[in-house]
Amino acid sequence: MSDVDELEAGVRDGDRRALARAITLVESTRADHREAAVELLDRLVDRTGGATRVGISGSPGVGKSTFIEALGLEILRGGHRLAVLAVDPSSRRSGGSILGDKTRMVELGREPDAYIRPSPAGETLGGVARRTREALLLCEAAGFDVVLVETVGVGQSETAVAELVDVFTLLVAPGGGDDLQGIKRGIMELADVVVVNKADGDLEQTAGRTAADYRNALGLMRPRVAGIEPKVLTASALKGHGIDETWAALCHVHDQLSGSGALDDLRRGQAVAWMWSEVQDAVIDAARRDGHAADRASRIEDEVADGRRTPTSGAREILRLMVR
Repeated sequence: MSDVDELEAGVRDGDRRALARAITLVESTRADHREAAVELLDRLVDRTGGATRVGISGSPGVGKSTFIEALGLEILRGGHRLAVLAVDPSSRRSGGSILGDKTRMVELGREPDAYIRPSPAGETLGGVARRTREALLLCEAAGFDVVLVETVGVGQSETAVAELVDVFTLLVAPGGGDDLQGIKRGIMELADVVVVNKADGDLEQTAGRTAADYRNALGLMRPRVAGIEPKVLTASALKGHGIDETWAALCHVHDQLSGSGALDDLRRGQAVAWMWSEVQDAVIDAARRDGHAADRASRIEDEVADGRRTPTSGAREILRLMVR
């Protein structure tokens, strides 16, 4: 039996070790591993698509890990099997990543129907790892019917998470005002549910005012999906308040998408966008592997850097090298 045969059988059986090995395989950059990963995903495609896919983003310090653990336990109480794909930021200098989300979700990590997988973001922009989409499909194939994708944090290109989930949740801290101004409009327009976390103690009233600010702001924006208005809630992951309402709101959005046919349209669009993203990555990888192309590309980079060639001209020349 080949490694791909063994992994396929293990993932289909819901074996957690096989799932972990399969995700490690798809995250590998080795050429032979990439070939095996593509074959594995093709074999498992019939088991994918059945999960509720939820993206969760928020600025550092907003309490994402505590919130996800509380939300995850609520999801498990409903009889679901939950996978959490947590993306950690990588150091630009060393490439290293702390991968500490699993240690911050101790209670959830002990649950037999929960699976937590931290992955480094690497150089990928958008708050998700390059192979998060493939890891999500593997989790679905292993029988997890809810997949939460935690992104690195709110940033200029954080909107990439919307290309792989059904429902997008924005987690914010009490404050409003300047904090609201700091949230990029693009990510606000993608939010299906906004949750003001840490709504307890002295911050409870402040959280209420923050929620009102966000409701007013969202009222001036076009919803991500026509006819589905975003909802703003307050919650305290620490105290467990508002977590059940949050899960109910997420399910409501998913039901609306599914019932209207918008979910199918959304996923079709995401699949096509994923394909073209793969084409782009494959061209870049091929350019780096091809000795002649890599050498010529390096010279083109110097020409662009020195102002002897425009970036557009350089890009077109590199593309010509790849299709020669």
